Amino acid sequence: MTRSLRIFYIALFLLTLAVLGLWSTRSFLGFSTNADATVLNGRWTKAVETHYDDEFPIKRLGTNLWAALDFKLFNEGRPGVVLGRDQWLYSDEEFNPIVNEELNLQGNYALVEGVRQTLKAQGVKLVMAIVPAKTRLYPEHLGEAKPSSIHANLYQDFHARVAADKILAPDLLGPMQKAKQNGQQVFLRTDTHWTPEGAQIAAEALASTIADKFPLSGEPQNFVTEPAEKITHKGDLRLFLPLDPLFENMMPAPEPLQKRNTVAAQDLPTGDDALFANTEVPVALIGTSYSANPNWNFVGALKQALRSDVVNYAEDGHGPILPMLSYLKSDAFKNSPPQVLIWEFPERYLPVNNEIGDADPQWVAELKEAGARQQNVAANTKSETPDRAQN
Repeated sequence: MTRSLRIFYIALFLLTLAVLGLWSTRSFLGFSTNADATVLNGRWTKAVETHYDDEFPIKRLGTNLWAALDFKLFNEGRPGVVLGRDQWLYSDEEFNPIVNEELNLQGNYALVEGVRQTLKAQGVKLVMAIVPAKTRLYPEHLGEAKPSSIHANLYQDFHARVAADKILAPDLLGPMQKAKQNGQQVFLRTDTHWTPEGAQIAAEALASTIADKFPLSGEPQNFVTEPAEKITHKGDLRLFLPLDPLFENMMPAPEPLQKRNTVAAQDLPTGDDALFANTEVPVALIGTSYSANPNWNFVGALKQALRSDVVNYAEDGHGPILPMLSYLKSDAFKNSPPQVLIWEFPERYLPVNNEIGDADPQWVAELKEAGARQQNVAANTKSETPDRAQN
C-alpha cells in the first residue's frame, strides 16, 4: 500500500468517526436532566455520558446488525424471547428449565397456603386467579422450541394443589379456550400479556364464582365499559429483538389494541332503585402487570362483572409474590381488610424463586412453615380417612 493510499484510508476513517460523532450530537436536541444533576456533584456528567453512549451510532449499528444475524440465520432473539411462527413471540420463562424448580414449587405452594391463613385470620376470603401460559393457549404458533417438562401440567397441578388447600380458584383456561374457538384473541401476538378481551373473560369467570361461593355484602354498583383510544401496540417481547431502527422491516409487525375505559354508572339510568354506589370497598386485587397495566383493563372488567368497586394493589415488574407480601404488611390490610381478595398469579411464576423485596426473610419463612404444616395435616388426614372407613 502506497503512502498516499494509507493517508487516504486514515483520513477516511477519521472522517467517518467525525461524521458519526456529529450525527450522535443530534440526540442532545431537547436533552435535559433532573434539577439535582449538576456538574459539581457529577450527576450531570454521568447523565450526559449515559445518554451519549445510548445514542452513539456505531453502538446502535453493531447491536442492530448482530440482532439481524441472529434473527435471520438462527431464528433467535435476545435471552427473554422465543420466536414462534406467524410472527408470534413467547416469553422464554415458559420454556426454560428452572434451577431448584421442585424446591421452588413446594416453597411457593406453602407460601400460598400461609397467605391464605393470614388472610383468614382477618376474615378475608382468598380467590386465586391463575393465569394460564400463552404457550398453553396458543401452542399452534410454536416453532421447534417446546416448553420444558416442568411446564407440561403446571396449570392443572396448580389448580389441584390449591383445591386440596381449599382455596377457591376458578378455571380461566377453559373459558379462554372457548373464546379463542369463537374467534376472539385472548393473548397478544407480540406481548407477554392477555388482550382486553382475555382480561374480560377472566374477570367474568372470577365474578361468577365469587357470586356463587362468596357473595359480597352491601349494595351492588353498576359500572359501564366503553371503548377508548385505539393504538398500535408494540409488545414487550419485541424489546428482545433489537432490530430497530436499521432493520425495523424485519420485526414482527405491531398489532392494533383497542383500549377500554370502565367508569361508575351512577348517573346512567339503571331501571333499578336498589343499585347505587357503595361506600365500602369489598374487593381487593393483588397481582402482576396483568392486573397493574391499564392497557388490559382487568380492574375495570372486574368492577363491571362483580358490580363492585375493586382496590388494585397489583405491581408491574415484581411478579405475584412481592406485591402480596407488601400488602400483608400495609396499613390498608391491617385497618380495612376487604371481604374478598383476588390474587392474580400467572402459572409460569410458580416454579421460580420469586423476589421478596424488602420483606423480612424470617417472616416469609414463617409463612411457608405455617403453610407446609397445614398441608401436611391435610395430607395425613386424607390418608387416614380410608383406613378409618375400612375399620
